[in-house]
Amino acid sequence: MSGWIVGVDVGGTFTDVFAIHPETGQVKTAKTPSTPADQSIGFLNGLTAVAQLDAIGAVVHGTTVGTNALLERRGARTGLIATEGFRDVLEMRRRDRPRTWGLRGTFTPVAARQHRLEAPERTLASGEIERPVDLAAVEAAARTLLDAGCEAIAIAFINAYANPENEQRARDAVARIWPNAHITAATDILPEIREFERTSTAVLNAYLQPVMGRYLRRLGDALSAGGAGLLIVQSNGGLMTAEEAARAPIRTALSGPAAGVVAARAVGLAAGYANVIACDMGGTSFDVSLIADGRTALAAEIAIDFGMVARAPMVEITTIGAGGGSIAWVDAGGMLNIGPESAGADPGPVAYGKGGERPTVTDANVVLGRINPESPIGGDLKRLDVEAARNALARHVGEPLGLGPMDAAEAVIRVANARMAGAIRLASIERGHDPAKFIAMPFGGGGALHAGALVREVGLAGALSPRYPGVLSALGAVIADMRRDYVQTLNRPLHAIDADELASVIQAFWADGRAAIDAAGVPLIDRRGEVELDMHYQGQTHAIAVRLGAGAAPDAIPCGQGAIQAAFESAYRAAYGRLLTGPAIRIMNVRVAIIGQRPPFDMARLKPEGGSLEAAERGARKVYADGAWHDARIFARLLLPAGARIDGPAVLEQPDATIFVDPGLKATVDALGNVLVNAAP
Repeated sequence: MSGWIVGVDVGGTFTDVFAIHPETGQVKTAKTPSTPADQSIGFLNGLTAVAQLDAIGAVVHGTTVGTNALLERRGARTGLIATEGFRDVLEMRRRDRPRTWGLRGTFTPVAARQHRLEAPERTLASGEIERPVDLAAVEAAARTLLDAGCEAIAIAFINAYANPENEQRARDAVARIWPNAHITAATDILPEIREFERTSTAVLNAYLQPVMGRYLRRLGDALSAGGAGLLIVQSNGGLMTAEEAARAPIRTALSGPAAGVVAARAVGLAAGYANVIACDMGGTSFDVSLIADGRTALAAEIAIDFGMVARAPMVEITTIGAGGGSIAWVDAGGMLNIGPESAGADPGPVAYGKGGERPTVTDANVVLGRINPESPIGGDLKRLDVEAARNALARHVGEPLGLGPMDAAEAVIRVANARMAGAIRLASIERGHDPAKFIAMPFGGGGALHAGALVREVGLAGALSPRYPGVLSALGAVIADMRRDYVQTLNRPLHAIDADELASVIQAFWADGRAAIDAAGVPLIDRRGEVELDMHYQGQTHAIAVRLGAGAAPDAIPCGQGAIQAAFESAYRAAYGRLLTGPAIRIMNVRVAIIGQRPPFDMARLKPEGGSLEAAERGARKVYADGAWHDARIFARLLLPAGARIDGPAVLEQPDATIFVDPGLKATVDALGNVLVNAAP
């Protein structure tokens, strides 16, 4: 692959770009304003900030188009054809409600009830087809949905996971009359037990297909002129082609944050840290993901919003509305709140001077002196308006709380820090991990400004700021591997499992995954697979993931009952501390992941070359912290040499981010150019 390899992560405020030339090893970064009305504009602006389009060999994209379309309900008008009697599966969900107490709270599915139609058919849980699908009824329903203006359609039949024949025949019948390719059969996207989750995932996928398809076509058309290929980051941290993303856009629901976790893991391992808490602070949100013993945690499903459940392997991420653009406000009870509403890219924080009137976390950092108003990140602004930010904080926060503008700004930061610390505790302590054994890795445009406070509040071992924290998610896109995930429901007791049958399922997935990865045409150095089983004791509702093995050949996976039972008991004891003796053991699903390993990225390429502390120093300025003014030394972070130590208070500035070293803490630069912030001895 010749030409620049460029990673692009589109966030709520900025579009981040990381580019590397595979032949010269040269690295470029850029941060440009996002364009919410049409993200492809900001995307292309970011690309051209690092290279001409005809000099780019491949673009790897972490996208929020699908996530935003779901959150803002901006998908296509979508229809559903369900088994007769099951059109309301989306409405019934799991008999939950938005608010636990009281009778208030409603939920409106993305497929309206008048667009959810039925067809006579029935497949039993055993897989036996009791009633073949009525194809005439399916075609009539599809025509009705077309006449109603539906642009996409999902087909979800009861028990189709056990035998997809009826569902697939219906899909083929719809395809003969449907005017586009926006058709999702539930078993094509999720051949797994649980009717609501399968139906919800299929409908959400169909809902996103037109939106994602149009977006990817615009990007593809622009890139094709220069001959660059386009890959998309999946929610599981792996890559897929743009064509696959257009067919299965639900797999991009956490695309951008997942890329950041991929990079955080790689940076942590290169620096000697296997236990990392990735903390991505962008313009809209604060995303936390735990990496333990060098392994990224994957969740089986995610609730994008209440009732909008998507079941697909996704990097396990905890998200709160505490980004740099999150708005600070005082409620009727006199309580200071941060977010979830965000100023985003337009109009942005008050200090940006684009019409914003309500103060944000970024405005508070500007007023406190932690952000240099003469050198804002992103390249779009020449100067930040400190006075406007101070006035907004005084009016919206200071006056209601009886605080001066500086104390109001620090109060905003303290509340934001407390919320972020709570998210870190949720991802670590509440899941049985000791935060003292982890380092935080703050990244995104604002993460490193809060690194020291998080170390203190949570009791972390330290905070490691990567070489380019503001564009780390874009780096993750560049280094992520190709990946395909497969699942098949078995739903049998362990004693009824045939080893040869299980092995054949694994081998079929293995072959299909390798073929799909190889067809993408991406240079790979190896291909490997990972196999897990969802297992539980008879009578239990929830399953645990039991890892069978990984390697380059499917016949190396142990499929015998004895080996499976031993693996289950080990996983169950690790999770719950004991085994049960009465109930039988059941296998619900088999999961196979096929991973195509791309050439590794050597983090040493980013290390500082020479330099000195004196050459990096840029004077000092007043910074407000802990209720008082301090003289903080200012440094050009990228000019700091390996081994440098800086005692707080200090500010380390670079084009894509700013690191604030709190009073009483110290910052040291490691051999790879990362900055470790922890307690001063």
